[in-house]
Amino acid sequence: MPDAILDLRYTTPDNFTHVRLYPVTARCLVHQTMVAGLRTAAARLRSLGYRLVFWDCYRPHSVQVHMFQIVPNPEWVARPGDYATSHESGRSVDVTLASSHRACAPAVRVHGYCLLDMGTGFDDFTDRAHAFATSGVSSKAEADRAILRHAMEAGGLSVYSGEWWHFDGPGSKVHRPILDVPVTG
Repeated sequence: MPDAILDLRYTTPDNFTHVRLYPVTARCLVHQTMVAGLRTAAARLRSLGYRLVFWDCYRPHSVQVHMFQIVPNPEWVARPGDYATSHESGRSVDVTLASSHRACAPAVRVHGYCLLDMGTGFDDFTDRAHAFATSGVSSKAEADRAILRHAMEAGGLSVYSGEWWHFDGPGSKVHRPILDVPVTG
């Protein structure tokens, strides 16, 4: 996806751990089973004037362990185990939407696009972060979340009900050997 925007939050301290978890040069890696679905979602969003913004993709096991030590709540951070699933297998992504057709403050601008206000930021550990939350979430944010969900669903990716930004691809729940793939190239 040549027009996808990378805003990998774990390459900066702008995340719930407040420290950089990946090198600045980290790539967004996904399993090949995710590629077609992400292309479909990106094309649908592009036709509506949006761009897909990636916050996280494949996540090394050591990072998952570190995250769970900071927030040991499996509703918000997956409990690391003896097998890889979800982000640790490259079969889940954390994404949001951006638009070039909206005005915004520099703080919410990334690569010339404005991040949409989706009702919460990334890694928000409140009930408002739930995918179908309505309490405390504006009708515009609800509508934008639905646009993101429908585009991702068109690509065969499903939203995790606890986080509006987290989408699972085919086989994301299957236990696989833990990968040790470098996130830099």
